[in-house]
Amino acid sequence: MRNSYRNLLFTFIVTILFSSCSDFRKLQKSDDWEKKYDAAINYYDIGEYYKANVLLEQILPIIKGSEKAEIANFYYGYTYFYQEQYLLASHYFKVFYDTFNRSKFAEEARFMFGYSLYKDSPRYNLDQTSSKEAITALQGFINLYPKSKFAQKADEALVDLRDKLERKAYEKALLYYDLKKFMTGEYLKAALVEFGNFQDDFPGSKYTEEIQYLEIEAMYNLAEVSIYSVKKERYLETISFYESFIENYENSKYLKKAEKIYEDCLEKVRKLNS
Repeated sequence: MRNSYRNLLFTFIVTILFSSCSDFRKLQKSDDWEKKYDAAINYYDIGEYYKANVLLEQILPIIKGSEKAEIANFYYGYTYFYQEQYLLASHYFKVFYDTFNRSKFAEEARFMFGYSLYKDSPRYNLDQTSSKEAITALQGFINLYPKSKFAQKADEALVDLRDKLERKAYEKALLYYDLKKFMTGEYLKAALVEFGNFQDDFPGSKYTEEIQYLEIEAMYNLAEVSIYSVKKERYLETISFYESFIENYENSKYLKKAEKIYEDCLEKVRKLNS
């Protein structure tokens, strides 16, 4: 009995699915755009986003300028978003906003343009071009709609995106410094440039303490491998980095190592002076 019930249920499900596919194919071939429109909205409402997308794509050129074009274009962007095709979603939300900027859906479309770009943003260790585009779009949205119900969600996405850029810049700076094993001036100079860029771009970062200590270490190592004529200048610059560091982080976990470098620089400057 149980097996018979299962077989009957399976047959019923297959029949429904086959019928549904058959109905959808008929709709695709139909010349009745109103029927396609109603079916697309129905498919959207029940979460059949692929089918809704296909039918909307067919009728959008036909209903352009009509009353139904607005909701059809708005849903069209969401059909891509819910299928996780975020770049296409961002494009069509922007198209909607540009075309229907007085629509009651315009605010949401402007938000979804930036939010779709955010969803397309990759892990921090990959290229962050799309993250920067998302930041621009979401910040533009907040500037335009500061009291929007979507503002908090946009702010949260911005925090996440900026964290990615910060981590990317931090890893980049460390990458240059990790090449210190070669102890060449060029790698150390490059690391110092990246340390400076990081602090300019991300003031108050959680990584700043470590970056400022590594700046001391890098400048000291650069002084060590420099020619005689610039050694003193670079030891003095290391001392300057140290003084700035202890002013900001007097209880730092890097303090002992920083003090050792500082004392060594003082001794080497004394010898160079004599």
